[in-house]
Amino acid sequence: MVDFGQLKFLLVEDDQVDVKNVKRAFKKNNITNPLYIAGNGEEALEMLRGSKDGEPEIPSPHIILLDLNMPKMNGIEFLQELRKDPKLKPISVYILSTSDEEKDILKAYNLNVAGYILKPLDFTKFIKTISTLDSFWKLCQFPKEIKPE
Repeated sequence: MVDFGQLKFLLVEDDQVDVKNVKRAFKKNNITNPLYIAGNGEEALEMLRGSKDGEPEIPSPHIILLDLNMPKMNGIEFLQELRKDPKLKPISVYILSTSDEEKDILKAYNLNVAGYILKPLDFTKFIKTISTLDSFWKLCQFPKEIKPE
């Protein structure tokens, strides 16, 4: 079991304003955990799987914060690939999206996301959203290392 201070996060987001907002919300909520950034699903998979030698570019995150609407590989396509990979499928994924489309929500939950959160347009509300997630994550138990069964 790992304590909250040792959790690592990966944000998969193409919008630089949203990336800055997540970083600012983490800072406002005193979340100092490592936060790695990928601009789309392809980049995130490359970071997680590593180069040809198989060494990941980043340590395996415990939590992925995932946008759905991205170029190259969108969030649903990324989730499909993630869940097929025995090494990566145990990672907890939370959707942070502006899409409130029922089909997107259903697809995400069918791919075993831990939560689907609409990005609030107001930054103050976004800070509160991250604060709520922070409280939830601190209640959860996470393995020290993400490993396939």
